[in-house]
Amino acid sequence: MSNYLRTQIPGGTYFFTVVTEQRRPILTNADVRKALHVAIVETRRTRPFRIDGWVLLPDHLHCIWTLPDGDADFSTRWKKIKRDVSVACAESYLQHDLLNPRRRTKGHSTLWQHRFWEHAIANEQEFKSYLDYLHWNPMKHGLITRILDWPWSSFHRYMQQGVYSADWCIA
Repeated sequence: MSNYLRTQIPGGTYFFTVVTEQRRPILTNADVRKALHVAIVETRRTRPFRIDGWVLLPDHLHCIWTLPDGDADFSTRWKKIKRDVSVACAESYLQHDLLNPRRRTKGHSTLWQHRFWEHAIANEQEFKSYLDYLHWNPMKHGLITRILDWPWSSFHRYMQQGVYSADWCIA
């Protein structure tokens, strides 16, 4: 069995990538978006964190979180969010052919890949680089021709704050 070591920095800022099982393009569906929103609100109620950046794509999401001082437990937060979304969307998105004995034993759904990828952000330059990357991601995947056109992104918030212009990344 693999032994995954994660960098844990109390109060740290982290970049995450979370992917659907078999990269199914379902995350931008209205019911999944709503379940994800509710799961995040509920998780933040009991285990606070700040969302510094966010982009939701059909088959994966990227985000940047900052945890409270003294807290490095992002894994429990992701576990709760993924579980809550899976429970809320079980009827519509359960894939019985993927429910192998291991998934059944561990109580895993078929909505998400088992794990997620994280990176501890070390400084402001790295923060900006990851923020640019996540906002650019819909264009990278050919979903839009202007970043402004992607509705499920924190780009709009940063544009209102003057961090980005409406024509950012237009050639």
